[in-house]
This record gives sequence, structure tokens and C-alpha cells, in this order.
Amino acid sequence: MARTLVVKATAGSDAPERCAQAFTVASTAAAAGVPVSLWLTGESTWFALPGRAQDFELPHSPPLAELLHVILATGTVTACTQCAARRDIGVGDVLPGIRIAGAAVFVEETMAEGAQALVY
Repeated sequence: MARTLVVKATAGSDAPERCAQAFTVASTAAAAGVPVSLWLTGESTWFALPGRAQDFELPHSPPLAELLHVILATGTVTACTQCAARRDIGVGDVLPGIRIAGAAVFVEETMAEGAQALVY
């Protein structure tokens, strides 16, 4: 069974280095062929919306939109149900390929055999 990396991003533009670390680690693993599931929670939930990742800038960091594209191409990206609801983000608002799901799905993914969870 292949190991899966589950990365939870809890920060967005409010803590840009922590946010970029989550996206960088997830996209690096995805590019290396590791099954990846990226969870957008808290302020990172905004990156589920079109154009939001393009607006993110951090010196010496790859563009967030490119990192997100790599993850979406081979893995899964999920926006937290409660986080999305608090920001009035619905299923029809998010980028193609991004789902909205809650804690039960996160727990299922992180407790699966071979899963490794990282929280940023």
C-alpha cells in the first residue's frame, strides 16, 4: 500500500510563510509521485476561490497558484466545510477539482493505513 500525505493548511495571507510551507511540502510530494491530500482550513480556505492563489505573494517562494495546480493535477484539495461556511463559500464558488468536506472525512483520511498527516 502506498503511503499518503495529508497536509492541513491552517494559515493564509495572515501567516504567509506557514501557508507557503504547507503548499510547498504538498506540491513537492505530489510532484514526487506521493499521493497527496491538501486541506484548506482557516484563512487558507480563501485559496479555494478562483484568482485568490494568484494574489498571494511571498518573496523567495514559488507562486502559490502553481503549487496549487501541481496538487490538483495529481492529488485532492479539500476546503473545510465549517471554514467555507464562515466565509460564505459554497460548492459552486470553488475552483474545479476542489471539494468541500468536513471533519469526518479529514479523520478518515488521516487514520487510513499508511497515512502521514502534517499540519501547518
